[in-house]
Amino acid sequence: MESQSRLPSSSTASAAAPTLSAEALVKRFGSTTALDGVSIAVAAGECVALVGESGSGKTTLLRSFNALVRPDSGRVLVGSRDTASVDVIELRRSIGYVPQDGGLLPHWRVGRNVELVLRLRGADGDLERRANDSLRLVGLEPSVFRERWPRELSGGQRQRVAIARALAAKPRVMLLDEPFGALDAISRADLQESFAALRATAAAGPMTCVLVTHDLHEAFLLADRVAVLRRGRVEQVASPHDLLARPATPYVRELLARARIAEADLAPSFVRQSPLQ
Repeated sequence: MESQSRLPSSSTASAAAPTLSAEALVKRFGSTTALDGVSIAVAAGECVALVGESGSGKTTLLRSFNALVRPDSGRVLVGSRDTASVDVIELRRSIGYVPQDGGLLPHWRVGRNVELVLRLRGADGDLERRANDSLRLVGLEPSVFRERWPRELSGGQRQRVAIARALAAKPRVMLLDEPFGALDAISRADLQESFAALRATAAAGPMTCVLVTHDLHEAFLLADRVAVLRRGRVEQVASPHDLLARPATPYVRELLARARIAEADLAPSFVRQSPLQ
């Protein structure tokens, strides 16, 4: 997909502090080390994909940014704020979060699910209109879907509602944990294109995104940079082009080979240039 996104120029990105920053994070669950000194920064308006095999630390790192995981050591910054010293409830309400299963409340209709964060934040104004606008952003007509129950939706529709809920409060930061992973191939491709279009047109406002995925093709399609994790450590962070052209470790090279990522996949219709280049 061709790049049309209103992303920061290299001079702007380099001058501004990162929107998200993890510094030397360590997190252990019993005898298992999930994060082992991980550092990464995400610039304003950038989308970074976290890839790697199961157990590599992707979701643990993602959930560190909204304080659902507290590191044993190291520091997480959202803007200039250290998450260890902020109100975590307010922090979580200010960040859009889309889990793999969508996380819709089954006893609430679609419209109220989308309004959830707006209600929690005590938003003023017409919540129904704002929720309807958010549904339209993800391709769901409110007159058709607003009064449905989650059980009456397909898997792809439920994920669209989850994304609409995350977008409704116009967050500056979006965290997406394999949001398309459980969908069939057609629904997955449709949602990927919808999400890419949201970023490309800035229809939902400026967004800084972190995306967890097992799918390197998805990472190359949606992300400005890709971070490869293995056993709780970062192997490489690079644009899709640089990752393929200059894999930093044998593991990265093997991962690309196993995913059958090739030079042809770097056509302009497939990969967008990083805003940091």
